Amino acid sequence: MKIAIGCDHIVTDIKIKAAEFLKKQGHTVIDVGTHDFLRTHYPIFGRKVGKLVAENEVDLGICICGTGVGINTAAQKVKGVRGALVCDVQTAIAAKEDFNANVVGTGGRVVGVGTIEYILDAFLKAEYKPTPERNALIQKINNMIPANDCIENDNIFDEYLKKWQNGFYHD
Repeated sequence: MKIAIGCDHIVTDIKIKAAEFLKKQGHTVIDVGTHDFLRTHYPIFGRKVGKLVAENEVDLGICICGTGVGINTAAQKVKGVRGALVCDVQTAIAAKEDFNANVVGTGGRVVGVGTIEYILDAFLKAEYKPTPERNALIQKINNMIPANDCIENDNIFDEYLKKWQNGFYHD
């Protein structure tokens, strides 16, 4: 399976461990960053994961930040992404079996490496169990995001990056 993975600067080490875990399972991993611990704008990396999933460049996406909330929310803004914030194995399985989630987000600081590996293993092994009701529900959810330029507009974060570079944001 081909999997995109992205993170914020807080959990780069945890993302690297998750990527290594996936590679040991035989998956191809596309690491979209961030690649270090310098403070960054995490929606960039959520979008990168979401874009690869929405454009079918990868089979699934994984987003990791401190809690998983921010970066996963960013990925979900890309039309075609069905993201699930997951903190346990049972939810990971439900995300795939019930909602055919194609991006899973989790919190590196609140969940931890060992549980993340169990979550990823369960998510990747689970399969969507389609029913007419689930298909209709997923279609309704998919239709909630109108066509937007999240996929085509690679300059979507330019304003924020400029502010970042000019010291507008502080720790």
